[in-house]
Amino acid sequence: MNAETHTTIRNISKNSVDFVLTNTDLSIANSLRRVVLAEIPTVAIDLVEINVNTSVMPDEFLAHRLGMIPLNSTNIDEPPPVGLEYTRNCDCDQYCAKCSVEMNLNAKCLGEGTMEVYARDLVVSSNSALGQPILADPKARGPLICKLRKEQEISLRCIAKKGIAKEHAKWSPTAAVAFEYDPWNKLRHTDYWFENDADAEWPKSKNADWEEPPREGEAINYQEEPRRFYMEVEGVGSIPPNEIMVQGLRVLQEKLAVLVRDLDEEQPAQMTTNEVPMDENPEMNWSPYQNGGDAAW
Repeated sequence: MNAETHTTIRNISKNSVDFVLTNTDLSIANSLRRVVLAEIPTVAIDLVEINVNTSVMPDEFLAHRLGMIPLNSTNIDEPPPVGLEYTRNCDCDQYCAKCSVEMNLNAKCLGEGTMEVYARDLVVSSNSALGQPILADPKARGPLICKLRKEQEISLRCIAKKGIAKEHAKWSPTAAVAFEYDPWNKLRHTDYWFENDADAEWPKSKNADWEEPPREGEAINYQEEPRRFYMEVEGVGSIPPNEIMVQGLRVLQEKLAVLVRDLDEEQPAQMTTNEVPMDENPEMNWSPYQNGGDAAW
């Protein structure tokens, strides 16, 4: 139980990392999963000023699609100009170069065919890599924003800001986080619903190869806790998957440090009954039986 926590990386690629977390408990593993999903800062388009939009797509649809485009968020926690400040912590009134990235999109269809507008058509005002659209497809075009026909036009300005997915999903650096423990269900934490055969209707995952199957007639220890967890993190491209996990651990450490600090600050002010000297608390020393008196009831 006191063994050191160990991580085994099974596979890592440009967009995902697959690893096994051993010698820890469910609370730590699940906390890491939740932090990776919702509390790692990235940059995403937050404000859209539309000057011209004669496309078939309404303004609000267009703004929503722009907000979901993954933007390069590497080193976003560094001090400006390398990274960004949160707008709420910046000294400016609305936004500035320290807390935002400005980009423009101007497109007009002049031909007879259909013109497709992609994320690559966004022009970032700064020369920094921060805030650049992620172009992960083979043709390096990025997500499709809209389509224009002859004489249709869009002209707009975007302001991208720093945030976390707890505020809005557009700031999430992950597309999905797979999480599993006890693939053979030895702990009986899962009740299988099945019609005929549970083994046939609930096939085992690839993680079952990493553990021994239960022996026939093996007793169930209902007090046992899971100690091995299988996680696969798939990123959207704004942050490399290995960096996502590093930042997730850092954010979790910071949250725990704040908790420890607050508990240490409150501890002197909170004294239990046993710590208060009886002669310094006359009200606690009072009793209806003192000096031979009768009970109060």
